[in-house]
Amino acid sequence: MKPKLIYKFEDFTIRSLRNLKNQIIFFGSPKNFNDPYDCAIRAEVRSPKEQEIIQLRNFYLNQNDLPDQARSELSTMSNSQISSLIERRARSLAEIHAEDFLNTKGVSCFSEINSDLLMWSHYGGKYKGFCLEFSSEFEPFNKLRKVNYLESMPMIDPVSAIMGNDFDQFLNLYCTKSKSWSYEKEWRALHHVANTAFTYPTEALKGVYFGPEVDPADREMCCLILQGQNPNVLFWRGERNSAKFSVEFEKFTYTSNIVARKKGLIT
Repeated sequence: MKPKLIYKFEDFTIRSLRNLKNQIIFFGSPKNFNDPYDCAIRAEVRSPKEQEIIQLRNFYLNQNDLPDQARSELSTMSNSQISSLIERRARSLAEIHAEDFLNTKGVSCFSEINSDLLMWSHYGGKYKGFCLEFSSEFEPFNKLRKVNYLESMPMIDPVSAIMGNDFDQFLNLYCTKSKSWSYEKEWRALHHVANTAFTYPTEALKGVYFGPEVDPADREMCCLILQGQNPNVLFWRGERNSAKFSVEFEKFTYTSNIVARKKGLIT
């Protein structure tokens, strides 16, 4: 089940501020990911069972466009030969999908959590960035796929891939990572075109969490951008806990200098 709220960590850059202003989620190429296995997994192929081999032999023989010579060869093949043929075909399909995904598709990454220390260090500008909180009821957050964390390479079912056109299991390969990355608790949005900027609705953004080492000027720029277009967004100030290894957040209300002067809060 998708979490109701999902988080995206950002460093303070010109691009991240422009994306915030334009309400954009960027779908980047997976070729730029920091994990060499990410979206480049070469999955194992499960060996078909004897009954499945019979089903697949009949499946191929019933193809109207199968050449006569191939039909004759298939009829005389042993079960082990058929099994090898099936496994090669499934592996070929997986490689074709992987190559296409790496070269053409876009990915945007999110997390279930907003307070993990490693996430702030790796993706939140070393505690100097910010984290966006989105409602998963809006597009594209309502189409997120959960990342699975495994100890070993995933296994492809060749029967469902060939007979059932079950290519969803290939998509799962692009949402599979080593257990070493499980602290990320990641969810992904996939796009059929890499380097695409997707505009999300204003009401999708619910909150912004600022890292405990954020520059006050950066925080103010972010608040000014959002107050001008989305006054319902909540702001949260991060602080390092002095008693344990954690980041704690406290909600705050941002008041611009102009408004503060009008109210007599500053002189």
